[in-house]
Amino acid sequence: MSKVWFITGANRGIGASIAQAAIASGDQVVAAGRSLAQLKEAFANVDPAQVELVALDVAQEAQAPAAIQAAVDRFGRIDVLVNNAAYGLLGNFEELSTEEIAQQFGVNVFGVMHVLRAALPVLRRQRSGHVINISSIAGRTGFDGAAVYCATKYAIEGLSSSLALELGKFGIHVTTVEPGFFRTDFLDQSSVRYGSKVIEDYAAHGTVAGAYGAYHGKQLGDPVKLGDVVIQLATMANPPQHFLAGSDALAMAHAEVDARLSEMQGMAELSRSTDHADA
Repeated sequence: MSKVWFITGANRGIGASIAQAAIASGDQVVAAGRSLAQLKEAFANVDPAQVELVALDVAQEAQAPAAIQAAVDRFGRIDVLVNNAAYGLLGNFEELSTEEIAQQFGVNVFGVMHVLRAALPVLRRQRSGHVINISSIAGRTGFDGAAVYCATKYAIEGLSSSLALELGKFGIHVTTVEPGFFRTDFLDQSSVRYGSKVIEDYAAHGTVAGAYGAYHGKQLGDPVKLGDVVIQLATMANPPQHFLAGSDALAMAHAEVDARLSEMQGMAELSRSTDHADA
């Protein structure tokens, strides 16, 4: 049986790759993005019977219910919800303004929550569905010059882990996909944003834009292959709660887990010392 997908940020990058893979597998897709014109261009060659294009700025809470309703009106249900819309705000924490930080959380965290609030009643009524939240390896380990972006992805990790417990009783799966560096426009000037303030103490060690810009166009990950893998995840009877995408993500996660485990074991006696004596 074919599935109905609702994908945010579907006009480019990983979102577009997932949408195209779902269409190629014979599924129906509701492709959501801020620009309807960009969506029309991205899906110009797709059979109109398979796709519904919906304008949605996830940061605007009021837009989410109408977008979800458009999906239900067109295809009758939502089987897979992919929260993909996000962008990178890079820069040393001290160099980022309160407004820049609020905008980053507004899209990467609250945007996901807005769509979830609108979609989860549909999935609960169905007593089925699969929520796939696109996080990042930056939700597992910190990166120099990316404190706020990492904070948003750590938030998605915590949200998803708890949602899996809350929604499992209704037959709804939750998977967090954690990509490493993929060859999309994430680091392109059209997408990534850097802090506007410069503090000389940090600048003496090199610029954040220079450090991350060197990766652009050289990332290991292939977004087309990731799109195909996400389709596989959605067909699993028991999908994973976490999926690392890319050999770089796998290596970084292993290093983080090993370091955390070593530190935990080294501090075990001190940790236990905080218990009540009569516990």
